Amino acid sequence: MIKHIVMWEFLDSAEGKSKSENIQIIKEKLESLPSKIPEIKFMEVGVNVNPKGFDAVLYSEFYSLEALELYQSHPLHKEISIYCSKVRKSRVVSDYHV
Repeated sequence: MIKHIVMWEFLDSAEGKSKSENIQIIKEKLESLPSKIPEIKFMEVGVNVNPKGFDAVLYSEFYSLEALELYQSHPLHKEISIYCSKVRKSRVVSDYHV
């Protein structure tokens, strides 16, 4: 199994929206994906309550590295990634086997 973790720091405002609005947009779009992309075994999106950390985090699980790659190349994921790249300040990611 592969675990895929992404953390974002969002811009204060971007694309005509506030940071909190953009976080919610990304959260809702990501949370809609498991019912549309069968390669996703599990997905959770959290909004940080700690003012010293990243703004939001994605935790997801995939049965294989190939499944993760299919998810990442899926048009719905790419659409979210494009929007996210316009509204985030920074991003970190880690993928690992368990």
